[in-house]
Amino acid sequence: MKVEATVPPPADRLKNFGVNLWVEFSSLAVEHQATNIGQGFPDFVPPDFLQEEVKKAVALPSANWYTRSMGHPRLVKELAAEFSPLFNREIDPMKEVMTAVGAYEAIYAAITAFINEGDEAVVIEPHFDCYAGDMDLCGGKLVRVPLRPSSKEDATLARNWTLNKAEFEAAFTDRTKILLLTTPHNPVGKMFTLEELQYIGEVCKKHNVIVVSDEVYERVVFGDNTHVRIGSLPGMWERCITVGSAGKTFSVTGWKIGWALGPAHLLTQLQHVHSCATFSAPTLLQEAVAGSLAHQRPLAPTPDSYFSWLSAKLEENCRKLADAFSDAGCVPVWPDGGYFMLVDTEPMGWDFSESNTGRCYDVDCVKWLTREFKLATIPISVFYGEENRHLSGRYIRVCCAKSDETIDKACQIIRGLKKKSSVVS
Repeated sequence: MKVEATVPPPADRLKNFGVNLWVEFSSLAVEHQATNIGQGFPDFVPPDFLQEEVKKAVALPSANWYTRSMGHPRLVKELAAEFSPLFNREIDPMKEVMTAVGAYEAIYAAITAFINEGDEAVVIEPHFDCYAGDMDLCGGKLVRVPLRPSSKEDATLARNWTLNKAEFEAAFTDRTKILLLTTPHNPVGKMFTLEELQYIGEVCKKHNVIVVSDEVYERVVFGDNTHVRIGSLPGMWERCITVGSAGKTFSVTGWKIGWALGPAHLLTQLQHVHSCATFSAPTLLQEAVAGSLAHQRPLAPTPDSYFSWLSAKLEENCRKLADAFSDAGCVPVWPDGGYFMLVDTEPMGWDFSESNTGRCYDVDCVKWLTREFKLATIPISVFYGEENRHLSGRYIRVCCAKSDETIDKACQIIRGLKKKSSVVS
């Protein structure tokens, strides 16, 4: 960062910040007018009922004012009604639900509310990059425990990427305050099973740790998989903050409406951070999300549900991408759910060693695909810390939450990829 000599330097807590990876790779995609199957933004039109709810909301004078800081009254009531049966408890909408400017802010508020300088948080990696940034801002230490496939052959299914229990338990110390959990997982696509979450929960109870469970992809479930909420397990509600997203739920990521669910003694602390950061999320969009949840609830058990369509559509998109990559010679990692799929490019024999960029293989690979083939993907080495970055291997991440046009165009490009190219990035 260039700083003019006439002004004070930036805060030390920004020392680990550089060019944001999303800025770097989205700018490259725009520059080369690439078909973007890297970033997790749906590029299809929102459902009709959502558009109607926005029209109704904008005509309400109260929907254009500041609203209650902890959450627009109608939305927190709808969220409580939606999630109470899923957590097997009556959630108090005024004390146990908080809305935020996206799940991003909810996670930031959770980390900021509980992490002091020198405190630790355990995270399962690869992990979304904002966790590390939030910990840096608080002066905390992120302790990473990787998912690993049990064998090279088993690596083709996300469910086979598991924790080493000894490694996981060794990560907890008397300084650990938070476990950062993501299910469905980004970028692996793994959905943690009931047995896995029961084990994780017992470890957290043993060490008196708060769980921040990032469940923004909860509505996208493939096949016969089931989304299990760790906060619904016995003894876990009291120590669990569950984060959700209207952007991912309704495929409108630009709305930036998120929420946190949990016991009042935890959410009160998040509210302190939220009230000093953004104070409240946009009232109009909260009103529209509330109306959309109310619209969908009666349809939930039927094929007419938007969520049924969303899971089926994204699974179909994932299958198309997986088939195309397989035809080209790559090895896809079939996800349990969520927006993303990993793809192993190792069989392609691509070599970027002569590029001398000093970056990981997957970064060079993604840039090359963007420039030469106009196909934008995301490297996964950026989701690892330095110690385990080698585990990223030759994987890249692709997103299945895209329009038919984008998916079909991407598949056409993918099938044109060739093996054993020695390239200079």
